[in-house]
Amino acid sequence: MLSDSPLCAPLHLPSREDRPRPRGRTMAIDTGTPTRWFEDVVESHGDLVDAVKFGWGTCLVTRDIKTKIDVCRSAGIEAYFGGTLFERFAAAGAVDEWRELCRACGCTIVEISNGTVVMSNAEKARWVTEVAREFTVISEVGFKDGGRSMALGAIEWVEAVRSDVSAGASTVTLEARESGRSGFCTPTGEPREDVLTALDASGLDRDRLLFEAPTRDLQVHLLRRYGVGVNLGNVALTDLVGLETLRLGLRADTFGGV
Repeated sequence: MLSDSPLCAPLHLPSREDRPRPRGRTMAIDTGTPTRWFEDVVESHGDLVDAVKFGWGTCLVTRDIKTKIDVCRSAGIEAYFGGTLFERFAAAGAVDEWRELCRACGCTIVEISNGTVVMSNAEKARWVTEVAREFTVISEVGFKDGGRSMALGAIEWVEAVRSDVSAGASTVTLEARESGRSGFCTPTGEPREDVLTALDASGLDRDRLLFEAPTRDLQVHLLRRYGVGVNLGNVALTDLVGLETLRLGLRADTFGGV
């Protein structure tokens, strides 16, 4: 990247670790983009992406899903399916078939969530433990329904994250959906201060947390609060360069640094 050039030294830009990055990770969400366009994005901006999540059940209606996964793998980008797909199979009593699908597609990472179905955090944690015997597991905390998420107290958020980490999740994603108006965010798109404060005071390793932040306002808020090393997810493929400039303090919202 040009940001590494000696010509940029006077700007004192924050250093960015090479992939695989332990922090400052960016997870992009693919919601069904055309395959060649996806290939172009990865070729041009793949160094800015640590992981791609194929949202919801889009993998089941994407003819070229294996091609997309191979493109990610060739670029050193992690690829996995959204947790809603796990929930759909779990609701049908077909978790074994879900695992076979992940194997057949060459996925080594999976996401386990309970954001839509009726599933206790304890049951989700049991699935995390079982599936972690074979796959690297990313779990997700929070509900798709804004009302359910708002009813979840701050301490309950912390307990749910801690439960998933103890069960074997390598990373815990904090739900905000692709709208940024659910999960740890209010219906108007602001992050819940009580949840963030409770997480800050919990002693949990922030490097293992990934905040879904599909909007610029959310990205700016979390970067200002936690710095360039915060892990952000559900970033649109068209926003990858914009987010990186926010991380580096090259955009008005974070001008001069975060």
